[in-house]
Amino acid sequence: MQNLFKNLNDQQTEAIKYVNGPLLVIAGAGSGKTRVITHKIAYLISHCGFLANQITAITFTNKAAKEMLERSTKLLNNLNTKGLTITTFHSLGLKILKEEAIHLGYKPTFSILDSNDSGKIISDIVKSTDKSLYKSLQNQISFWKNNFITPEELLNSAENDIDFKNAQIFRQYQDTLKTYQAVDFDDLIKLPLDLLANNLEVLFKWQQKIRYLLIDEYQDTNICQYRLIKLLCERNGLFTAVGDDDQSIYAWRGANINNLSYLQKDFPKLNTIKLEQNYRSTITILNAANNIIKNNSKLFIKNLWSNLGIGEAIKIISYKNDEIEANEIINRIKMHQLQTNSSFSDYAILYRNNYQSRILEQILRDLQLPYSISGGQSFFEKTEIKDIIAYLRLIINDDDDTAFIRAVTTPKRGIGQITLDKLANYATGRKISLFSGLFEEGFSHICNNAQLEEILNFGNFINNFQFRINREKVYDLLMELVTTIKYEEYLYLDENIKSAEKKWGNVLYFINWLGKKADKDNRTLSELVHLITLITMLEDKDNEEVQSIKLSTLHAAKGLEYPYVFLISCEEAIIPHQESINNNLIEEERRLMYVGITRAQKELTISYCHERRVAGELQKKERSRFLDELGEENIIDITKQKNLKINDNKELKNRLEQIKNLLNK
Repeated sequence: MQNLFKNLNDQQTEAIKYVNGPLLVIAGAGSGKTRVITHKIAYLISHCGFLANQITAITFTNKAAKEMLERSTKLLNNLNTKGLTITTFHSLGLKILKEEAIHLGYKPTFSILDSNDSGKIISDIVKSTDKSLYKSLQNQISFWKNNFITPEELLNSAENDIDFKNAQIFRQYQDTLKTYQAVDFDDLIKLPLDLLANNLEVLFKWQQKIRYLLIDEYQDTNICQYRLIKLLCERNGLFTAVGDDDQSIYAWRGANINNLSYLQKDFPKLNTIKLEQNYRSTITILNAANNIIKNNSKLFIKNLWSNLGIGEAIKIISYKNDEIEANEIINRIKMHQLQTNSSFSDYAILYRNNYQSRILEQILRDLQLPYSISGGQSFFEKTEIKDIIAYLRLIINDDDDTAFIRAVTTPKRGIGQITLDKLANYATGRKISLFSGLFEEGFSHICNNAQLEEILNFGNFINNFQFRINREKVYDLLMELVTTIKYEEYLYLDENIKSAEKKWGNVLYFINWLGKKADKDNRTLSELVHLITLITMLEDKDNEEVQSIKLSTLHAAKGLEYPYVFLISCEEAIIPHQESINNNLIEEERRLMYVGITRAQKELTISYCHERRVAGELQKKERSRFLDELGEENIIDITKQKNLKINDNKELKNRLEQIKNLLNK
């Protein structure tokens, strides 16, 4: 086995070797936190007597979990890694739920609803198709769940009619999920937490299973996730949490920076180690990052440093408007790439809001330059794929009413809305699922014979597949399914030829992928459906070309790095965002700026505009307050320097030389 500590610095080595109690590693940007986690896993198994199946590491995306597993396994060479769990919070929650479903009144074949499905349920409850209304309620319910607040608590604390009504909607939503034998994304954490907090036998079982816990990106955890960690670790206190308070940028989706201080309070013997050596960026870039973040209130004071040299000066450039800014930035990339023979994938353009990519995309397309953009549509979110997934969800869980509605109406099979309304009213009155209701004699008395025959045929069709899912090959079953429902024919009737060909090709690819996955990993159809749901929820699909300029929001760029970074539109009301200014959330915006700066390895260019078109109206803009916090060391602020009156001839000559060099580049 290779020397685990080769090429590690003293602080990384100390963090890896500390195994006798709770540990918090404050890992600055680019300080090698993944290396610490993977090496620690290897150290626990190779030197400390832990079995692989006693160790669990948690991160936030499937991609990060896969990378950690590969790196850990490689470090361990031929040692036994069977049972080593490197997973996401939600996948761990799903694992607990599947094993303990009976304790919560669920079947092991429960469904996981995506955002669209849960939004539809809320829309039905409030009897409104106003998207802004039910999306707002959906976000509020998610916030309550992430903060471990129950409908009953809200009902008891309601101060007015609106609070009381919203609490009732929350309770009705949860009751509906239980009736459907379904959970939403937030329930994958909340329900296991409910169970472990109230069932000592189950808690002890999972504490025994997870003897050592490692948590990545700890600063991004919410209240529910922290409480889950606390319950799993409170018996022996053996865990390593790795995070950075300066990179906590997800408060809007429930992340709680106070979880860092809760660790100190709940685990008094907590040891803290700081990783401050940066292996990514030049000294110039790190100085700017340190200067800006020191303006925040600090829980842990640290100062990033690097051995990578001073590097190129940071350029701050202003443009008349956003159209000129986009054109000039892309032309700079084009020229720089030609001069240096760099790859297009060495360049990233980062911005605060998604809408800022539109003008960039238009110019890149016109110039025929390759680019990829974060947040593209997942393969599993395509309409034709979701149609097939609805059938699969219904087959594994016939209490899933949302899947039932989509499947029974796609393709159309002569079952009208009147019949579905009758079925919904009947099933609601009987407090059963739609699928169960269609077979009851009571429903047959309120439905005409022709409609009843159609819907019973559909029910028997699903029953037939339920009987066969564990007896026959997944690929064969799915091909029979799409053939029987005439899905290809449906596409060609509903779409133009080109679109139908593309969609049918996607369906065949999907079926082939599922079939191979079932055979290779020995997975059941139920496991495959759960896997798909988690993939869709946890990470964007990477459709980027290998050689492509990256367009990304600052949030989506976290954890990534690029040799050449352009941080654009740094103006007041953009970064910091106007809503954050109004709500006094400047510190989170400053952390976001810090994250953007520390994505750059070699060169950083920051730009802003003097005017910008907003909702069709041209508005004057001010440069972001954060630009004045960067300091002046090795920073060329062209607009500022143009306006300065310099009396010292030597200084004037130096400044002119800097600008001349910049223009030459």
